[in-house]
Amino acid sequence: MDNVISLFKQLFSTGQFGHIDVVNFLINVLFVWIIVQFLYYRKSKHRSFYFTFIMLSVAIYFLVYFMVFVLEDLKGKTGIGVGIGLFGIFSIMRYRTDAMPVREMTYLFSVICVSVINALGSSIGTVEMLLPNVIVLLAMTACEMLLMSKHEESKLVQYDRVELIKPECRDELISDLKQRTGLNVTRVAVGSVDFLRDSALLKVYYEKNDDNDPEINNTVKPKREVWEEVKEK
Repeated sequence: MDNVISLFKQLFSTGQFGHIDVVNFLINVLFVWIIVQFLYYRKSKHRSFYFTFIMLSVAIYFLVYFMVFVLEDLKGKTGIGVGIGLFGIFSIMRYRTDAMPVREMTYLFSVICVSVINALGSSIGTVEMLLPNVIVLLAMTACEMLLMSKHEESKLVQYDRVELIKPECRDELISDLKQRTGLNVTRVAVGSVDFLRDSALLKVYYEKNDDNDPEINNTVKPKREVWEEVKEK
């Protein structure tokens, strides 16, 4: 009991709970939550990735922190082991069996990097540790704002009226797509054509609509997990 009381006294006086730097951990959770909540989830609405990013950040923070600082007295013996451990952490990006979209991959890598930086930054001042967090947050915000400023999106469409894919029928094709999809189509690119089944694969460009999911837009046959995401919404 006395040990527990002394740990809480240490927490309120120094911001540490035993070997754990609680302040740095809270900073890590705060920045990762801002990235996931206001940058990623605001646009994608994928709850499964939301859970993955947050929990992966917490787990990696403690993993790196304990490897480097709790075993500080064994630093000479564990230097190579820590290096291998960090390599394994970044290799976790290949733990999936299905291909991950590029945007989700970028956020996963960013969350891992921020968590590792914050765990290793416990040996420096709070101000110095905040700087890379702020830089990463500002860079991701700027990129998201730049993407959001685009007024055109695209989706893949399997089209059945192959007689309209000819260049001279482009206006009629766009008019037909507008009527059948309800989208304000601006231009169309023709892909593969199957005359045996009277179908063609079109890439349809239209004015931006916040209700559309970019991951589904460019998928002809969504995977099972994508359907599950749609059902959850």
